[in-house]
Formats: sequence, structure tokens, C-alpha cells
Amino acid sequence: MLKFSPILLAVAWAVIMYYVSAWRTKSEMDKKSTLLNDPPLQALTNQMADALDLNQIKVHVYEIDPVNGLAVPDGRIFITRGFMKKYYDGDVTAPELASVIAHELGHVALGHTKRRMIDFSSQNAIRVALAMFLSRFFGGFGTMIANALTSILAARLSRKDEYEADAYAAALLIKSEIGVEPQISMFEKLGKLSGESGQPLAWMMSHPKTTDRITAIKKLQNKWQ
Repeated sequence: MLKFSPILLAVAWAVIMYYVSAWRTKSEMDKKSTLLNDPPLQALTNQMADALDLNQIKVHVYEIDPVNGLAVPDGRIFITRGFMKKYYDGDVTAPELASVIAHELGHVALGHTKRRMIDFSSQNAIRVALAMFLSRFFGGFGTMIANALTSILAARLSRKDEYEADAYAAALLIKSEIGVEPQISMFEKLGKLSGESGQPLAWMMSHPKTTDRITAIKKLQNKWQ
């Protein structure tokens, strides 16, 4: 039993961290967000709601500067104030921003948001357990190896989720008669929106290459139309 105690402790820690992370996320979003109030954009979300047989799609504006779209485990969709500023400045159109919302809806509908929270906690448990095990053989390098292995796993899962959410968004945009053109043009603009620093947008981190995502969307468009 004692041989497995580090693993059991890591699992217990993962469960605790899941609930702590979920609570922190909800508290943070509640404090720093308001409901979207933009008629042109809401008209497009209403089209998507009709396509999904929903009364409405609530979108919240998260009051932070980075350009990002977010979906949280409780099913809420957020667009950051930084993204809204790009929209009000004319750098992003309403249909393009609607495509971001459709993408985040995909994460919710496909269960990615809840699973990511669980995956995050599980990966921490795996990281701790691996670090304990590998440190016996590699000393201080054991932790580095454990971090690298879990990061590779997380990135692979993230890329798969992004492709699935892209496909969901493409189908929804076509069904709601918005089309995938705004989704494609949004991806084409992402690099420029990162600014002169050249730092990737939060929305692009741990994501597939933009060109690969555009190619995948175009293939779906040709297949469906």
C-alpha cells in the first residue's frame, strides 16, 4: 500500500484542484464580466440560436485586455474586452466575432470545457506522479522530463479539441446562413491582431497552425455545399 501512496496522493490532489479551479474560474468570471449589449452582434447570435432551436445565446464580455474567446465549464461563453475593442475599432467585423462565439459554443456542446478542467487536474496528478518516479532515476531532471511529457500530451489534446470546435462552428455558421467566410477571414486576421510584439494571441496558444485550420474548414465547406 505504501508503494502506491504517492500516486494516491497525486490523484487526491487532482480531485481537490479540480473543484478549486472550477470555483476560482466562476468567481473570477462573475466579478469581471457583463452581458454583451451590441445589437448587430446579438442579431447574429440570435440567428445561431434559431439554428440550434434555442431561445437565445447569452454572451458575456470579460473585462481583460488580451484578445480571446472563452468557454467555461458551466457553459457560459465570453469574449474579452480586448476582442470587443478590436471590433469597435473596425479591425474585426460582427460576423467574424460571431464565428469566434460559434467556436466557443462548439467547445461547450462537445464537452471540451468540462473535460479540459478534468484533464488539467489529471495532468497535474500525472506530472506529480511521474516526477516522483523519474526523480528516483534521474534526480532533478526527473521533474523536467515529467513536465515535458505532460505538456506534449496536453498540446495534442488541445489541438484535437480545436479542430472539432472549428468543425462545429463551420456547421453552425452554415446552418444559420452566416457562412464560413467570416470564420476563415477571422483566422487570416489573427496574426495581425497580435500586434507589433509578435507575441501569439491567447486564442492561438496550444492551437493548430492557422493555415491548417483554414484548409480543414474549406474542405468541410466543399463537402457540405
